[in-house]
Amino acid sequence: MEKLVIIPTYNEKDNIRQIIDAVFSLQQGFHILIVDDGSPDGTGDIVRELQAKHPGELFLEERKGKLGLGTAYIHGFKWALAREYQYITEMDADFSHNPKDLIRLHNACAQDGADVAVGSRYVSGGNTENWPWDRAVLSYGASIYVRLITWIPVKDATAGFVCYKRHVLEKIDLDAIQFVGYAFQIEMKFTAWKLGFRIAEVPITFIDRKEGYSKMSKGIVKEGILGVLKIQWQSLAGGKKQRKASAN
Repeated sequence: MEKLVIIPTYNEKDNIRQIIDAVFSLQQGFHILIVDDGSPDGTGDIVRELQAKHPGELFLEERKGKLGLGTAYIHGFKWALAREYQYITEMDADFSHNPKDLIRLHNACAQDGADVAVGSRYVSGGNTENWPWDRAVLSYGASIYVRLITWIPVKDATAGFVCYKRHVLEKIDLDAIQFVGYAFQIEMKFTAWKLGFRIAEVPITFIDRKEGYSKMSKGIVKEGILGVLKIQWQSLAGGKKQRKASAN
């Protein structure tokens, strides 16, 4: 019970069997938790079928309705902590994250001293493939925007391919995480950084999904833009309160 990969799903029947097989084919001791938001396309049924093939390694948590990416990961984090996993990695189901990179993210935490390892598109060696130009501009612009507003020393703060050491998730108040979409990934990294944890960026190539459809929406983008401002404002306000209390 050392390494867990959390994969949130909603209507991923075209990808779920292949992504599960790809992770287990690494033969690196990774367990998988699928957090499915009641996919009407039968994603959960496929996972249940595969559980017979991977007893004690493949787990399924089903929720009723589409409750958001962030809440799916929070659910998964709490599940992992309750079961004593030491390294918890989040990744997408659509092969935009290469399962082989799980090993490098894990090693960054287990061997190289990182508390959080981020699969990064925007460090040397990182890249994206098959993205339309407008999404590439939006993503890269968002990474710059986040650093300008929050000062976080992470070039790919919106990345969703991340390995956490257990003690990081234990220290973060998961119930206080506010955002469920685009800003969730930023808030988690920002919180870990503010708590003093070491964040390392591991270069990856992000490949746009080939099957299914993207869950990105205008609402998610808006949450990201406004959420970054709120995250920094709350941090600054909280810092002022702490300094005032210590002065008294």
